[in-house]
Parts: sequence; C-alpha cells; structure tokens
Amino acid sequence: MSDPIVSAGPVFSVCCLVTDPVQHAAMCASFRGGGFTPDTTEFIGFNARSGPRFDAYAGVARMLEEARGRFALLCRQDVRLLSDGAAELTARLDELSARDHDWAVAGNSGVTAEGEEVMRITEGEGPTAQRGTLPARVESLEETFVVVRRAIGLRPSAGLSGYQLYGTDLCLQARVLGRSAWVIDFNLRRLGSAGRLDRAFFDHQEAFERHWGQRLGRSERIRTPRTSLTLRSGLGSELIASWRLARQRARFGG
Repeated sequence: MSDPIVSAGPVFSVCCLVTDPVQHAAMCASFRGGGFTPDTTEFIGFNARSGPRFDAYAGVARMLEEARGRFALLCRQDVRLLSDGAAELTARLDELSARDHDWAVAGNSGVTAEGEEVMRITEGEGPTAQRGTLPARVESLEETFVVVRRAIGLRPSAGLSGYQLYGTDLCLQARVLGRSAWVIDFNLRRLGSAGRLDRAFFDHQEAFERHWGQRLGRSERIRTPRTSLTLRSGLGSELIASWRLARQRARFGG
C-alpha cells in the first residue's frame, strides 16, 4: 500500500462532518476500539451546523486537503465499527491494490455499471446486508463510509454544493482521471437511515445531472444506491432527464 507522496504521514485520516458532538465522539471511540490508534490514525471533524459551516462538498474538499493519512476515511458520525477494524481494512485495501493498482476510491455500498447493487453493511439493529461478490468495481458509492486514496488527488466538484451524491461525484472524478471505484468487504453499523428523498435531494440531483452531463459532454445513465441519474448533455437528454426526475419527485413526494 505504498503511496510515496503521503507515505510519511499516518496511515488513516478519519474524516467527518459533525452536527452532533456526542455522536461524533462515540464514532471516534468506536474506531479507536477497532485498532485505529494514534500511531496510525488521525481524526478530523468539521462543524456542519454552526460557526464556520461546511456542506459536504466544501467540507470533504477541506478535509482531504488537511488530511495527512495515506487513506482518508469519509464517515458519517452515526457509524460504529463491529468486528471489522483497522487490520481488516488494511487487508482489504492490500487485496484491492493487488487486484487493481489504479483504484482511487472505495466504500461498502454502491452500484456497478450493470446496475447491480453491491454492499456489505449493517443497518441499525438489523442483520448485516451483503449483496454481490466483493470486491466489485462500481460507478457510484453511498456516502456512509468512503475510502479515498489520497495520493490520487481526488476532490469533490467545486461547482456543486449540499450534502447529497458526493460519493458518486468522487467516483466520476476518479473516472475522469482514468482511475476506478470499488465496493469492498468492510462491515460496519449505520445507526440512522440514509436520509429522505425530498425536495432538497431532487433539487441537488438536478444540479448534479447538469454539472456532470456538461463536464463529460454526453448523456449517461448512472444508478446509485438511492436514485437513478440521467446526466444531461443536449436538449434531448435534458427533456428525458427532466421527465424522469419529475416522475421520481412524484413517487417520493419531492
């Protein structure tokens, strides 16, 4: 797992946007108990509620700039480790590097280019959900737990803001750089839900579709764990994407 430009720092930077300091403290304690110790790990938390506020795109960009670890772990504050810890994550990333030297970002829930949802995650007090054969190369990632290989230099899109779809944004940034995104077998517990599909979500989806359609210069369909995107490039795809998004809004009351 040698990435020369960041090899002098810690192995892991655990990064989180914080709205509840108690939740965040419990998350950090969970990671420390799982072997993410001071000799290998730093913890970075940015306030998303008061003071100098950060949305996900700006906050993740700043955290990736400040992180010193070989791998930045972007985590929600409501995740807790189970039996998988630092040793297991190190092993999974070693295996991934041996399989695909060009990987840039990984997580534990996403969707492949063929539209297959792949995951390894425990929701609340429910059973662990596992779908697909892991590791699996994907086109989108859910944001509960995302590993960024810092040597690649990924950053979220400067033209987007909000709290949605930044996992998929990082996957597309990796693709532009000729890199790949993967779901790995790393189980943890997410205490809360993935969030509501509401007006704010669909407004962001519309901006996301336009941003990436224009950047790639072509229309494209991408499934994520929560929605279906139509990247917009040209009048035809704009009309199709608007129609599809209107159906999604109607279905979910957004």
